[in-house]
Amino acid sequence: MTSPTDPIVLIGPMGAGKTSVGRRVAKALDVPFYDSDKAIVREHGPIEDIFAEQGEAAFRALERDAVATGLATAGVVSLGGGAVLDPQTRAALADHRVVLLTVEPRVVASRVRGTNRPLLNDADPMARWTAIMTERGPIYRELADVVFDTSHGPLQGVVDAITAWARTPSQEDA
Repeated sequence: MTSPTDPIVLIGPMGAGKTSVGRRVAKALDVPFYDSDKAIVREHGPIEDIFAEQGEAAFRALERDAVATGLATAGVVSLGGGAVLDPQTRAALADHRVVLLTVEPRVVASRVRGTNRPLLNDADPMARWTAIMTERGPIYRELADVVFDTSHGPLQGVVDAITAWARTPSQEDA
């Protein structure tokens, strides 16, 4: 059972705006913000280096620990796109309010262009993004309590909608 004081967790694909939206939602709710990817970089160095030197499995273990820390300490937690692949992370999210941010492929192309995202280091990054989204989409939808699309309009509209949703007690708490 969740309540308006439980952390809000943002999940979704690369380029959906989880960090940008999460920071703004945390500010609007006056709660701490935590970004699992940024925490990993702070503690262990660049994600692309972890992937190159230790592999994806090692990164996912670091990510699982970072997510657990965020869930225990923050009011709004932004997860890396692949964090939901870990069964322990998925189980931990069951006790929290989960927001899925979506984005249209044509919009995400400009958002991820020129970034150092290891999973998009491919001859056709957008084909790779689409394949990843196809794989993860069902997991995202299964975990989400609510879905907001960040493809159109200013992000502030999404921030306002999430903030309003977060301030509303769930039906099971009523």
